[in-house]
Formats: sequence, structure tokens, C-alpha cells
Amino acid sequence: MDGLNPRKVFSLLFIIGIAVVFTLQFGPGSTGFGASGPATTAPGSVATVNGKEIPLRDFATAWARQMNQLRAQGSPIPESVARQFGMHNQVLDRLVNTELLAQAAEQRGITPSDEELRKLIHQNTDFHAKEGGFDFARYQQVLRDFYRKTPQEFEGELRRQLAAQKMIEVVRSNAAVSEDEVRARYEKDGNQAKVVFARFLPTMYADKVAAPTAAQLAEWKKAHEKEIKDYFEANKFVYQQPERIRARQVLVKLPPEATAEQKAEALKKAEALKKELDGGKDFAAVARESSEDPGSKARGGDLGWVERGSWEPALANAAFSLKAGEVTPPVETKFGVHLVKVEEKQAAQDKKLEDVQDEIATTLFKQDRAKEQAKTEAQKALADAQAGKALKDLFPPEKEQPALLRFETETRPEAVQTDSFTAEGEAVPHLGPAPALAKAAFAASAPQVLGEVFPVGEGFVVAQVVERQKPDAAGFDQKKDALRTQAEQAKQIEVTDSFLKALKKNGNVVTNTEAIDSVVGAG
Repeated sequence: MDGLNPRKVFSLLFIIGIAVVFTLQFGPGSTGFGASGPATTAPGSVATVNGKEIPLRDFATAWARQMNQLRAQGSPIPESVARQFGMHNQVLDRLVNTELLAQAAEQRGITPSDEELRKLIHQNTDFHAKEGGFDFARYQQVLRDFYRKTPQEFEGELRRQLAAQKMIEVVRSNAAVSEDEVRARYEKDGNQAKVVFARFLPTMYADKVAAPTAAQLAEWKKAHEKEIKDYFEANKFVYQQPERIRARQVLVKLPPEATAEQKAEALKKAEALKKELDGGKDFAAVARESSEDPGSKARGGDLGWVERGSWEPALANAAFSLKAGEVTPPVETKFGVHLVKVEEKQAAQDKKLEDVQDEIATTLFKQDRAKEQAKTEAQKALADAQAGKALKDLFPPEKEQPALLRFETETRPEAVQTDSFTAEGEAVPHLGPAPALAKAAFAASAPQVLGEVFPVGEGFVVAQVVERQKPDAAGFDQKKDALRTQAEQAKQIEVTDSFLKALKKNGNVVTNTEAIDSVVGAG
């Protein structure tokens, strides 16, 4: 699916995952740390879709699932930051899209069979007995104690998820492509280039820029009042933060239906681990050896920065009362028994623009000067390349490693050679969106240095085409089947995206921001 719009790829991921919204990722067997949905249905709803409510409980569950997935993937960002990036809107949008599709399926008489429903329920490991396989008694127990739903409620909601998936499949079945479309794709895919480029970033020159003098700072502030204000508004989450700690944890898990005996055993294990820590054993080592939280175990229990509201009150109160370097006694939550080490603390911040404008002005001043320096160095490199010097010789990499890893630690310009890419999109491999550079590369008929410095992101890029290939009509028959499959996949995403847009345009979707704020906090 080369050249597909990232937004459309996201739509496809939504389509693939829609049938398992309620069952496969957030049951008692899931692992998570921190916030979760309320145990019982809260009053109100987060949205109504053509008169059908989306309960607050469903949004809270989906939001908690999103946060837990980020933690499990090694990205334990605070919920306030997730909101800053609009993640709560993405969660709500998925629920709204699912409801719209379910309603569209109902209007068209599209319903899942009882066998399809049974199969999906039986696949859910939350409902499996310890020996393996679906167990009806456990199914009833988990629905009652964890999902807080009756079998009729759960199966009704799951049936709607399946109906929405079937609606998507019907829409996708209409995504036919013509021979002309396949040939056009071949013409695009056969038009290929390979380039070598070097990036010149302001960060590479920041340490060479001196801080402004008092007179320079005063003059810069006066001339850039809007930029300073815009920077402050865009980064308010940095200057206005709740109290938070950087923490590690060791977790001894407990099942949702843990008995008093199981709780006592978990507490005993946690107390033994606490003695090891009190004896001087490294916390990260203990976490790697003994923690039962898969999301943080491999990182030595590292949870990143955590806000008080992300945890249950008992655990938050215990951890936030400590000094940096101290470890809590064992604390029980619904996830298990925790030991938390506080590595760093940050007090709550509520800074105003006038408190930080000098700091912001200094930062922007230095960024501006560093950017000028980056552009100057790029122009020098272009002159050298046009004089016959290869970028690989001018800027050899310090060591061989994948380009993406190199960029994470890049401190100076380094020559990077791309794989072959096509003229279909505006992105350059290992560089990202660079429409002007891509256009210039495909305007070249043979290998050559591209005759300008290209602004890309915050920096500047110099590039040379090292390979150039144009479509070979004789190869069309060999690639036709594969190209047809790619074209059909792209068309399926397009028609699905259009169908969802039409449902929203012709429907009536009303959101309840107060209810959303009650789950994710007010922005």
C-alpha cells in the first residue's frame, strides 16, 4: 500500500480492530497500571448518535484501555499530556464510528449469526477455565464481577460490534478497480528514485550559539511578542502541570476475584521483596527479576512520570508522601500488591506568561540563531557537492546503523542513502514528508546533485539523486496481479473513509464535553 495517506491507514486499523472493541483487549486477564473505568455505570453519556447514547462507562473503559496500551508499549505518558494531543477525541471518535456503522447495518438488515457471536465469545481467554477452553460458569462470573453486565447486555453490545464489522465488509466489497487504475498505479510505482541526503538541524548548532545579552533579549522580546505568546500557549502543559513523580514499581499481581488467602500470599511475597530492597538490593534489578507487570518489568519497573490522579488513592497517597529515593511499603490495589520507588518529584506548576517570557525569549532567540547557522552550513555543503564532492565523503556516518536509529542520536550531518521510492507520495524514506525534495528528485532524468537547499521540518536538507528508474511497459503483465491487490486495498480504505464521512454528515452526533472531562480531566 505504498503512498497511502497515513490518515487512511489509521482508518484501516480502526476497521480491523472494530469487532473486538469489548472483548479481546480489556478483560480480567489484561494487564495495566493506573486508571481504569468505573465499576458501575455512571449517569449520563459522552455522546448521542442519532438518539442512541454512548454510555460514560464505555468511554471510560476505552480511555483506560488506551492508556494501559501505551504503558504496555513503553510509553507511560501522563493522562493530561494524552489529552493535550487529543487522544480522548480519537477514543470517542472510534466509539461514535462503531455506533454509526452498527446503525447502518441495522437499517440494511445486516446481522451477525448466533454462531459468529458464540465463536467470538469462546475465543476470549477471559472466559476460559484454568485448564483451558471456554467455561460457562466463568463467563457468567466475569460478566458479573468485571464487566458489570448481564449476559443479555454484553451479548447485545457484542452483536452490534459484529454488525458494524459486517457493514464495513459490505462497503469494502464495492471497492472495485479498473484496468486503467491498475496501469496508472504501475506507471507511478515504476517511476522510482534513490537519493543520498544530509540533514542540517538547528539542534546540531545550538551549543555554538551564545545566550543573548540583556540588550539583545529586550530587543528580541519587543519584536517577537506574538511568537513568545504562541509558544507559551502551545506549551502550557509544560508550565501548568499537576504534582507528579517519576517512579518505578514492583507488582505482585492478584486476580480480580482474589481470595483472602491469595491476598495474604501476595502481601507476604511483597514484604519479602521489600526486605531485599531495604537490604540494599537495586530496585530495578528486583523489578526485572520479580515484578509481574509486563508493561514495566523489562524496564526495571520504570513507569516514567505519573500524576496523582492516575493511580488509586491508596497507592497515590503512599507514593506521593515519599521523598525522592524512598520506597513505599506494600500497597494493595485491584491490580495486586505494589512496591513503588520515587526517583524524582516535581511540584505542581502554574506559571503565567510573565513568569517565563524571558526564558521563552531566550530559547526562541537561540533557536533562531541556530537555524540560521544550520542553513549556512547546508548552503556550504551544497556548493561542495556541486563542485563534485559526494555527500557520503563529505558527511560519512560515524558508524553503520539503521537510519532511524541514527536520527535518534544524530549530533552532526550524516549522509543517508534511501531505498528506492516512487513518485506517488510526497515522502522521502528515512526523512518523512519533503514534497519539494521529492518533486525535484523525480524531475531529474539521471543521477545528479539537486540544485537547492530544501527546508524540511525544523532543518535543511541537501540531496543528490544516485539512481533513477522509469516505468518499463514490458514489465506490466508480470506485476499486474500484485498491483491490482494494492489498488483494491487502497480503494477499500477510500470507500470506507467516504462512507463514514457520509454517515456523520447525514446523522446527528452530539457530544457531552462535561462527561468526557469527568473521565480525562478538563483541558
